[in-house]
Amino acid sequence: MAVVQRAGAAPLWWLGVIAAGAGLIPEGLTGRRIGVLVGALLFLLAAAVVPLVGGGRAAALAAEAERAARSDILQARSVTVRNWRRGHRWWLLLAFAAALGSAFALPAAGGMALAGWGTGLWLRARRTGRVEEAREALLWTAAGALGRGAGDPLGARTTRLWTTGTEAGDATPGGGRRR
Repeated sequence: MAVVQRAGAAPLWWLGVIAAGAGLIPEGLTGRRIGVLVGALLFLLAAAVVPLVGGGRAAALAAEAERAARSDILQARSVTVRNWRRGHRWWLLLAFAAALGSAFALPAAGGMALAGWGTGLWLRARRTGRVEEAREALLWTAAGALGRGAGDPLGARTTRLWTTGTEAGDATPGGGRRR
């Protein structure tokens, strides 16, 4: 579950940083100083709100999680990340274009908001990782519930979660890559 949450964090953060840097080039309608100040506020707001969205549903699903059967097949971390990024590439491109376009009104603000969104997703995955570490079990979402674009691990199609030991699969608690 944390792998899907974390899959979008890096592209959103990097695209946000690039858009914020490029957004400093035009003077914009409000000027660079106001744009950067508004962008910093949007970054903090996004980084604080995104981890909180869906927290109650995640806790409820985690509390009812069942142990995965031996016959259940776990999807590799790399496959999940690749599916998420392929399924959302147009949304990522659209968000990047919107962040760049917003620089003509508020320089760097859109890019900083995008980076805050990515930071929030990373923080959400870390929170899930802390739950996994406390339970000493990884939480898994069925790959079929994620849909074609790897979707949202807490979306309407997800009705339950499964657990495995922390050594199962190639992901660590929090969705990181096992070394």
